[in-house]
Amino acid sequence: MAHRLPDHPGKGTWTLLMAILLVLPAWCFAASLPQGFVYVDELIPTAQFELRYFTENNFLGQKVDGYLSPRCILTRQAADALKKVQDTLAPFGLGIKIFDAYRPQRAVDHFVRWGRDLKDTRMKAFYYPNVDKSRVFEEGYIAARSGHSRGSTVDLTIVSLAAPHEELDMGTGFDFFGPESWPEHPSFPPALRAHRMLLQTVMKQNGFKPYDKEWWHFTLANEPFPDTYFDFPVE
Repeated sequence: MAHRLPDHPGKGTWTLLMAILLVLPAWCFAASLPQGFVYVDELIPTAQFELRYFTENNFLGQKVDGYLSPRCILTRQAADALKKVQDTLAPFGLGIKIFDAYRPQRAVDHFVRWGRDLKDTRMKAFYYPNVDKSRVFEEGYIAARSGHSRGSTVDLTIVSLAAPHEELDMGTGFDFFGPESWPEHPSFPPALRAHRMLLQTVMKQNGFKPYDKEWWHFTLANEPFPDTYFDFPVE
């Protein structure tokens, strides 16, 4: 005779279910993304991620509003183009490491509030040692709008595919405020400038436009939402 499952789970079953739910990461319960957006790790599983704004390791020194989980989100078109970048680098034992991608407008608003608080300079030595914080708006480091909020801009570098996935030396770290971060800044030795040129070349070949003030910053040339700034959280 077949055994019939109980109509209602017993106390032991409920306890097990609750235990499972408690250990699952928060992103397992995240709402679905807006149409046209994807999680990059699902499309490019070999990419590396160091999503700084979900941590305190950034120019603010704190987790940024809107980053509820360490997930990397882009429009489908931008993610597809980025996969081609990874595929281009892979035969040489190289790949991509992403610092930031889609950025909610509420995160940009957080940057603006930080920029106006001239007393908060806790990360100055690491991210803007030669920049007076009172000039971060005037010099273009902080703005009320960001291309990241349109979903097709990405901040990244090149790393070794083999563990421990060492980064190519680009001369400055991600989000360093200063002319040293300009892609074509002339003060660095040829080998280091070649690393920047490699990143620029492979990104341009796959449909991205560089930014002349940040070696790590690229926007898809034919971005699908050129006039829309999104504010859904990263979760």
